[in-house]
Amino acid sequence: MDGLKDAVDRIILDPKYADLLAVVKAARNGAVYGAKIRFPHALVMVFLFRSGTVRERLRLVLKATRQHARNLAKFAAIYKFSLIVLRQLSLFNDRTTPGGKPDEARYDTFIAGLIGGYYVFGRGIQSSVNQQIVIYVFARVVLALAKLAVMKMPALSGGMSRTTSAGGSAGGAGSTANPLDLGTAITKHSWPVFASLSWAFVMYIFRWHPDAVQPSLRSSMKYIYVNADYWDSFKNFLIYNK
Repeated sequence: MDGLKDAVDRIILDPKYADLLAVVKAARNGAVYGAKIRFPHALVMVFLFRSGTVRERLRLVLKATRQHARNLAKFAAIYKFSLIVLRQLSLFNDRTTPGGKPDEARYDTFIAGLIGGYYVFGRGIQSSVNQQIVIYVFARVVLALAKLAVMKMPALSGGMSRTTSAGGSAGGAGSTANPLDLGTAITKHSWPVFASLSWAFVMYIFRWHPDAVQPSLRSSMKYIYVNADYWDSFKNFLIYNK
């Protein structure tokens, strides 16, 4: 067993596997945090407001917990993996780290959050758990943006003016857009856009303006995404977190 443990630790600590192992640990951290945050909340809400037998209500609690944990794990893995790919492609950056590896570009976190937000929370039929997570994230983004706006207020000068042409609306008198088609398109795409942008903004703000993020959210994001980059043995890689 000691030989197996040493072999596993050698793989875990090998720098060439660090990026992919960080994806695994981020998924692990997301699952753990999602279960810890959802289970007590679901337990209280289900037993207070849902009818049915104890077994039926426990099944609902476990279902909500599993979904929250699974979705945070999926998002964390997609986000971390997207960062790796974007860093390797260096689409928005030509800098390298002191070790010669591609460095992180300014908007990598925004793009990675956009991808993860769409694939995990924006697609398909939306459950109440997904909606609660996205709305929570959106509310924190609005608070963070408001805080950033206040922080940057002294640096702003002048005003912004908005001019419109005499021709009226963008569609013009000759526009042939069908209001029903437009309404259908908005209904179909509004949630994916909302979910994707909420996650894109929160990941960008957390990376570049962490002090603007609400403290409890900042702590949870540090646990899931930042701590995923650090370990010194198999125990604090998957079993427990430092």
